Amino acid sequence: MASNANAAGKWEVVKKGKKSSGAGGGKSASDKKPGGGGGRKALGESNQPSRPPLVMSETLYDNFEKMGKKQNKEQVPPPAESENKKPSSSKPSKKSHSSSTVTPTALKTLEEAFKTLDVGDLKQQLARSQTLFPENPSVWVKDLAGYLNLNLTASETEPTLSSYAHDYPYCLSGKELKGVIKGLIGRCSDILPDFFDHCVYTMLREMDRQAGEPLHGYRVCIQAILQDKPRIATQNLPEYLELLRSVQNRPVKCLTIMWALGQAGFYDLSQGLRVWLGIMLPVLGVKALSSYAIAYLERLLLLHANLTKGFGIMGPKEFFPLLDFAFMPKNALTSSLQEQLRRLYPRLKVLAFGAKPESTLHTYLPSFLSRATPHCPDDMKRELLSSMTECLCVDVQSLGVWRQLYTKHLPQSSLLLNHLLKSWNILPPKLRKNLEETIQSFKVTNEEMKDTVETQELQDCNSLCQNLQVKMRGRGFPWSKLLMVLLVFVAGFIAHDIRSRGSFADSTTALHLRNSGVTAVSEQAWSKIKVYSKQGFSWLETNTPHYYSECARVLGPLMDHGLEKTKTAAIFVSENTMQFILWIKEKTPQAIEWVNTNTPDSVFQVLAYLKALLLSLHQNYILPALAYLSELLQRSWTNLQDSCNGEVSVSCLQGHALSFTNTTWQLLQHTTSAIKMWAQELLTRA
Repeated sequence: MASNANAAGKWEVVKKGKKSSGAGGGKSASDKKPGGGGGRKALGESNQPSRPPLVMSETLYDNFEKMGKKQNKEQVPPPAESENKKPSSSKPSKKSHSSSTVTPTALKTLEEAFKTLDVGDLKQQLARSQTLFPENPSVWVKDLAGYLNLNLTASETEPTLSSYAHDYPYCLSGKELKGVIKGLIGRCSDILPDFFDHCVYTMLREMDRQAGEPLHGYRVCIQAILQDKPRIATQNLPEYLELLRSVQNRPVKCLTIMWALGQAGFYDLSQGLRVWLGIMLPVLGVKALSSYAIAYLERLLLLHANLTKGFGIMGPKEFFPLLDFAFMPKNALTSSLQEQLRRLYPRLKVLAFGAKPESTLHTYLPSFLSRATPHCPDDMKRELLSSMTECLCVDVQSLGVWRQLYTKHLPQSSLLLNHLLKSWNILPPKLRKNLEETIQSFKVTNEEMKDTVETQELQDCNSLCQNLQVKMRGRGFPWSKLLMVLLVFVAGFIAHDIRSRGSFADSTTALHLRNSGVTAVSEQAWSKIKVYSKQGFSWLETNTPHYYSECARVLGPLMDHGLEKTKTAAIFVSENTMQFILWIKEKTPQAIEWVNTNTPDSVFQVLAYLKALLLSLHQNYILPALAYLSELLQRSWTNLQDSCNGEVSVSCLQGHALSFTNTTWQLLQHTTSAIKMWAQELLTRA
């Protein structure tokens, strides 16, 4: 009986459970209430057409999972020990089945992941998301990022993707997938800044997990956003810099932030420079981040051959830290990174000086001057002196700035004055003229400072100013004056000869001309010229009208026809030339970019060596040779002045020329007589 009772009790429990779950009935009121009421309530709620609103910051996949859990809780009756075993045994099977259908298998390469991506399924998921949340585009784009990241499961190599193209992995997506991404992003333009932040912060959160998922989906979304709207990356640079510094002990996170923001530069040079100056320059000394920062800058400048779009971004505040990193020894950069940055320095200098250096370079002179100490490294000293000379040549206001800073920077001014003195011969004439007032001002300042301060730097500056003033007063060799003097001397010599002899026929000049045969040849040539000239004029008078009329009759129509053809050809050439010029303007940047991309570094090294060789030849051989020649001519002019008692006059030159002529004539006579005697001796011996 006991066993039967127990058996009956067990049977009744199973039967009761079926009734409560099916119709809601039972033997006791306590069992009937919860069972029946709970079952009806769950069915009623599950049949409702609309669901309660979800939190907008969560993706569609999270919401579906939460709604499934809620339905399971509502549709199960109040727990009983025997009933809990049944759903617990069925739950894992459902869960495992759903997880097996959603989670894709990991692929070896990202190319395979893009090929296996079902774009049609993506469209369906996005359409479902837009149907459920028609007025919440943030959910649409987050679902897009989540779907892509879930299906692009290839493993990541490193966070910066430096070994790939600049638009990797977005470049792997097909035309259809790009169309879906672009279309959705175009419809959600208002929330793209928030979506960009969401992608970056989600990537950083995934890195905190021990076995984090690949982040290719978020990378694709970031590149798709910044390809059309690169300004989004620079809207919150201070916040991202603060975030970067807060995770500075996590290099992978830092590099991920730098990569995400740096994508803007590949489509807009100005935004790329803003990202580099605002995010990467402040961490340039960090060992783990410096390599990528300089590599990104190099790729950015090589990708954008036309630097004009980057003018106005960089100023003195950003430029001079780069100068120090490039030239100062023993800084936070390694020697290889410093050399790499030094190769980029000329282009950075062009960007810093901007489109109108004639009005901005005076703002750079104070920082150049303060760094040009006598003890700074030689490479940096050469660069500083060259840059200051450029400032003085291009921007006239730089001279006024230098005058204001002169007394506070005497050692630096001494170096600059010495450089100007050494390179005086190659300075532009405009700078030589503008320096006169500045050097005179320095002379006055030196005299005033002598009474209060007497230092070696002041003495050096005073001596250099005096030497520069001597250079300014000195003129080049007067070739035109010398030629004029020679012509006047020859004319005066001939006139004096004719006057002293009474007539030209009796003069020494005529005698020499007759003895040399010049007179006879000249008379013969003149007589022939007169005869032929008369014949030519008579022939022209007779035949010119006839031949002119014949030419006009025969060549007139041909010339008119040729003129029309020439006009047509000119119009045709002009049109095609304009098309060719437009084609050249369009294709030249692409060709330059292709050459820069495909040319090996060895070619640029050879060009750099060739440039260094030419500069060495120019500085070590050509300039010294020209200086020696100039000094030799100057010495000859000085000797001429000394021989004329300090003043070169016409009478002195006439005397020198007469002496030179007599000496030459005597030497010629002696040589002729010696040759004549030698010939006679040979004939006598024969």
